[in-house]
Amino acid sequence: MIFISISKINSKNESVVILLTCSLIIINMKKVFSNRKSNLDSAIQHEPSSFFKAVGLVKPKAKEESLGLNPVSKKQVQKASSLNSDQTPNPFKGNIENYLGMSLIPTGLAGPIHINGAFAKGNFNIPLATTEGALVASYSRGIKATNLAGGIHSICLQEGVQRSPFFKFKTVAIALQFVKWVEDHFTLFREITSEISAHARLQNIKPNIEGNSVILTFEYTTGDAAGQNMVTICTDRVCKYILESFYHIPTQWYIESNFSGDKKATAVSFNNVRGKKVTAEVVVPRSIVEKVLRSTPEKMVSYWQVSTLAVTQSGSIGAQGHIANGLTALFMACGQDVACIAESSIGLTRMEINEDGNLYCSLTIPSLIVGTVGGGTGLPTQKECLSILDCYGPGNAQKFAEICCAVSLAGELSIAAAMSADHFTQAHEKLGRKKSS
Repeated sequence: MIFISISKINSKNESVVILLTCSLIIINMKKVFSNRKSNLDSAIQHEPSSFFKAVGLVKPKAKEESLGLNPVSKKQVQKASSLNSDQTPNPFKGNIENYLGMSLIPTGLAGPIHINGAFAKGNFNIPLATTEGALVASYSRGIKATNLAGGIHSICLQEGVQRSPFFKFKTVAIALQFVKWVEDHFTLFREITSEISAHARLQNIKPNIEGNSVILTFEYTTGDAAGQNMVTICTDRVCKYILESFYHIPTQWYIESNFSGDKKATAVSFNNVRGKKVTAEVVVPRSIVEKVLRSTPEKMVSYWQVSTLAVTQSGSIGAQGHIANGLTALFMACGQDVACIAESSIGLTRMEINEDGNLYCSLTIPSLIVGTVGGGTGLPTQKECLSILDCYGPGNAQKFAEICCAVSLAGELSIAAAMSADHFTQAHEKLGRKKSS
């Protein structure tokens, strides 16, 4: 196991990008990778044949074969699975099955970013795990502009995580009786969920009736956890009580109807809340737009009007530039459920020129699924990255959400400036392409 602490990093007034290499690498390939070289091609060629034999694969013989392994048969999969038998403990049980090793993702540092939030107050270095050249540099530029402007105001407005079970009955009359019965038993349902979880709090149940079928959307607050598993278990217990107690047996029922918005972009989440709803704003003086972002307020607002018009025509839910970039990098660095980018990257960015001729920019993210306990947050490197942000552990989820929104806003400013002044391509040619050796 290789693990180097990166919690203590000196903050500077101006934005810096510190590439973190070995600091964020955790390797545990069943002890056979302990002497591996940094180059993957070389590493595969130098791995002992015993490793490949253990998983039922043939060690590549030629250099050009080193990036791919021979086709894997069912028998070979079974052999690989046997690595995690009772005799071979999985050090990451609860995070991964059939554990084999770690995927290495480069992680860089942007910031510090200055945030004036309800929970996030002060300067924060931002760890971003990505393979996309120019991403960290782009966010760093946006952060520098917002810092010089006095920082970003970021506020967590609302919280709620949903699970939406489905019930079908013989007639619509029974469905209506069912909805009334559920409303009458809401207090009891809250008691059931409180017995299952010390953190989940059932806030409301909203019915959606279609003919003889009913979708019940259970909405919870989940403390500092992202909460998807928590709300599933709590809702399941209530549903089991419903099946035992309601005087009509449903002809069909499922724990999730696919209405809750879990792992997908939906209009329901955009117009309400899923996870945490956060909004952020900043006013960037004209001089900073020109010197740091190398554009003008007029150019940026004009581009954003075109961008919003085009993305609306595309059928997108929300209207934003690339908040998935920064959020995904933050999610991977900080142990979040990366698949939740599907709903978390719904957002609405707005740019306009205020009465002083300066640039006003705001971003609202209504369905940010994040947590600072549980899931992948306790993995060593992810715990370190959350600790850099002073966000690890209980009491920090709203703070982390405000940081996520502020960083995303900085990225929106940077990409809008690059597009409006035509230096987007140049930046990617310079930073996003590897030189041929």
